[in-house]
Amino acid sequence: MEYTVQKLARLAGCSTRTLRYYDEIGILKPARINSSGYRLYGRSEVDQLQQILFYRELGVSLDTIKQIVSSPSFDRTKALKEHRQQLLAKQEQIKRLIANVDKTLAEAEGRIMMSDNEKFEGFKQKLIEENEEKYGEEIRAKYGDEQVDKSNQKFKNMTKEQYAEAEQLGEEVLKILNEAFRTGDPAGELAQKAADLHRKWLTFYWGEYSKEAHAGLAQMYVDDERFTAYYDKKQPGSAEFLRDAILIYTGMKN
Repeated sequence: MEYTVQKLARLAGCSTRTLRYYDEIGILKPARINSSGYRLYGRSEVDQLQQILFYRELGVSLDTIKQIVSSPSFDRTKALKEHRQQLLAKQEQIKRLIANVDKTLAEAEGRIMMSDNEKFEGFKQKLIEENEEKYGEEIRAKYGDEQVDKSNQKFKNMTKEQYAEAEQLGEEVLKILNEAFRTGDPAGELAQKAADLHRKWLTFYWGEYSKEAHAGLAQMYVDDERFTAYYDKKQPGSAEFLRDAILIYTGMKN
């Protein structure tokens, strides 16, 4: 069976403008164009559109989707399994938020009492899952499952006041780091203050602190481009500067 742009748009629940745009950028070309100039889509294009919409639902950019679906190694079955796992995780997050709303309503109606910690359980879990998705593999390989699980649990048990303090401390680290960077001296007073604040910030998330782990994390800031991009956002070279300051602070500088 073949579909025109209008029929496929109705089938998929998207706009005809979206399908025409997908054609323009080469992410979803029609199977053929008939003698009247109408775009016609077949079974293969329907399947590809489904994949595209799955990825869009998960927040993947069109540029990235195009690279994925146009790759010769693209495996539709594998992609569907990955979609399913991600959607199940999303479903669990929604369930937690719904449960949190129900408890909050019950408290508002005077039926139960909620601690401040309980009010933010769902949001904290989402942050943990996002962090696991971005950095989990590298961090677990470096520090081990037990250490990472302890860190996640400590974050989940954090009170509203502790979370606010950790956020403020994180911002202060960046502020002092920016000032220290301008001195060009990782051993200087400002740079060492940034390293010390970074240690204090870590204690909100780590079960226990060690100089070796602190130095290892600082090296990861340079080795992993995602961490580097975070610290270099305002001033390129800041991640490497912070690494050097922390290595001096921990006594791990060769």
